[in-house]
Amino acid sequence: MVLATCLGPYIFTRFQIPDIIVGLWLTLSAFFFLVSLEQEHPSRWVCWGLAATCALSVLTKSLIGLVFPLGTIFLYLFITGNLRHILRLRLLSSTLVFLVIAAPWHILAALRNPSQGAVKGFLWFYFVNEQFLRYVNKRVPPGYDTVPILIFWGLTVLWLAPWMVFLPHGLKQIPWRWREIRAQLSSAQRASLFFVLWALVIVGFFSFSTRQEYYTIPAVPALALLIGSWLAKEAASPESESRAGRTSSWVLFVIVALGSVVGVALLFSSRPPAPGADLADLLQKNPQQYDLSLGHFLDLTPEALGMFRPQLIGAVVSLFVGAGTSLWLRYLRKPEYGNIILAAMMVALLACVHAAFVSFSPVLSSRQLAVAIEKFYTPGDVIVIDGQYHEASTLNFYLRVPVQVLHVPSGNLWYGSQFPDAPHVFETQDSFVHLWNSAATVFLWTDQESPKELNELRHYFLARRGGKSVFTNRELGR
Repeated sequence: MVLATCLGPYIFTRFQIPDIIVGLWLTLSAFFFLVSLEQEHPSRWVCWGLAATCALSVLTKSLIGLVFPLGTIFLYLFITGNLRHILRLRLLSSTLVFLVIAAPWHILAALRNPSQGAVKGFLWFYFVNEQFLRYVNKRVPPGYDTVPILIFWGLTVLWLAPWMVFLPHGLKQIPWRWREIRAQLSSAQRASLFFVLWALVIVGFFSFSTRQEYYTIPAVPALALLIGSWLAKEAASPESESRAGRTSSWVLFVIVALGSVVGVALLFSSRPPAPGADLADLLQKNPQQYDLSLGHFLDLTPEALGMFRPQLIGAVVSLFVGAGTSLWLRYLRKPEYGNIILAAMMVALLACVHAAFVSFSPVLSSRQLAVAIEKFYTPGDVIVIDGQYHEASTLNFYLRVPVQVLHVPSGNLWYGSQFPDAPHVFETQDSFVHLWNSAATVFLWTDQESPKELNELRHYFLARRGGKSVFTNRELGR
C-alpha cells in the first residue's frame, strides 16, 4: 500500500524510464536472498531465483542492475560477519543461470554492432560510454545535468510522501549496535537491516556521480517495506505504538497545513487565463533547467497556475481532509483505518496530479501537432524536426513514420549516426533548403515562432500548440 500510493513511483511512471522496473527486480532479489538466510542449505530454486532477478535487472538497466543487489548482499554479509553464506548460494549453477538470461542479448548486440573504422563498437558504447563515462560525467555527447546533492537526498525521502513521516519509526526497528548486528538476528531484524542497506547502497552510489531526480526510485521499495513493517506493527499493537503514530500524524498534519496555506496563496495569486489561451504562452521559459527530468515545471508563473485551479483546489482539500482524518483515527487507536484514509487521500491527490499532467501535456508532447500533420500527410511526405530529436520524438510515436532532424548529430541518436551505413537522418541547412524546395511536401516542426531556417523560404503555417508550431513548404487544403 505504501509503495502503490506514494508520490515518487506515480510521477516517474508517467513517462518511459526503467527505474521502477529495476525496483521490482531488486525487491524480488531481496526476497530470494532473505529466504536463503532462513535455510541452512539454500535450495536451488532460491539461488537460481536470485541469479535470474539479477540478470533481469541487468537487462533492464545494465551494470547497476548487478551492482545494487550484489553490493547490498555483500555489505549485509560483511556487517553481519556471515560472508561464508556466499559459498552456500550455489555459485556455479547460479552463475550459469545468470549468463543464460543476461548474456545472449549482449552478445548479439556486440556481434551486430562491431567497430567500424573510427567508430567504436557496441561494447565501448554500452559499457564504457554509457556506464563508466556517464558515472564520472564524461559521457559523449554530454546531455545530463546533476541535481545538487542535498536536494537529491531530500527528494529520496519526498518520493515516499505522505508515508515518509513514519520512516523514523521504521529505522528504529534496525539493530544499530555492533553486538546486536553480530548476534542472532530475528527474521524481521534481518529484513529491516537489509532494506536500509539496499537504500543506502543506491543513494550512496549516485551521491558520487551525475544524478537525476529519479535515480533513487529503485530505493523507494526498500524504504516502503521498512515503513510498511512498522505500520503493520502499529496496527498489531496500537496500545504500545499509539504515541509514535500520533506524533508522526501530527508532523504530517502540520506539513499539510503549511502546504495548504501555500496552496491557498497560489490560488489567490493565480489569474484566470483568457479563453483559448495556450499554456505555453503563459510560461517563463528556463531552458537551462530542461536537462532535469522535471525542469519544465519550473516554468510555471501565476498566470499559468490559473489553468490549474481545479487541480490545486482538489489537492488542498484532499490533503487537508485526509491528514486530519488520519490523525483523528489514530487518537481513536484505529491506525489501520487511518492508513486506509491516507491511501484514499493519495488516490485523490494523484488524480489531481494526473489531471495537471494532462493540462501540461501540450508543453511536453507534440501529440496535437501530430494530429494536425496526420490530416494532410501522404506517403512520400517528409517531416523535419528543427532542433534535437527528443524535443519532438512524440511525432514518431503518434505518426509511426520516420522523421528527419535539422540539427548536428546529438543526444541518443549521436552514436548510431557515426556508423558508415547509418540512414540519413540529420539535415544541414543546405540540405534542408534543397529538401524544402523539392517536389515533396515537407512539414517542419519548430519551437520558434519565426524560425531562422525558413528565412527567405516560402512557407505556410499549419498549426501551433504548446509553444511549438508546424510549417509546410506548400499551401495545403483545409
